Amino acid sequence: MALSKEDNGLLTSVDLGTPMGDLFRCFWFPVLLAEELPAPDSPPLRVRALNEYLVAFRDSHGRLGLLEAGCPHRGADLAYGIVEEGGIRCARCFWKFDVDGNILELPLEPEDSPIWYEVKAKAHKLIEYGGLLWAYIGQQDNLPELPEFEWTRVPSENRF
Repeated sequence: MALSKEDNGLLTSVDLGTPMGDLFRCFWFPVLLAEELPAPDSPPLRVRALNEYLVAFRDSHGRLGLLEAGCPHRGADLAYGIVEEGGIRCARCFWKFDVDGNILELPLEPEDSPIWYEVKAKAHKLIEYGGLLWAYIGQQDNLPELPEFEWTRVPSENRF
């Protein structure tokens, strides 16, 4: 018996809130080659994972960040931002966020503005392992350990 169009959609959609989307969000998965973010403050990269648009970057200290692509201020794509001095700066509003989504700079806002504490970019975990950048975009309170794969013990020049 063939699957109906509706059943096929239910089983194959990976959007947030769908059965497969919620299942896949319980695991780490590779999103980039590590060489695609080679150095601190290198340009950010747009990533589409499980039908979500994200931006990956390596800050000035070499820490990896993975944020929702839309700036929480006006929704501008952070992939057009500039990675500098410990964070990523939105090209439209110039707000700057660290790898955890915390605001680092708010041009034209006073230091006592409630925005500093009320607004945060949605951040996900991103780690480097085996020459790949692995993302976890599920619930942070269910963060699993990254499995140890035998192929990661092979020298990088012997991997393809």
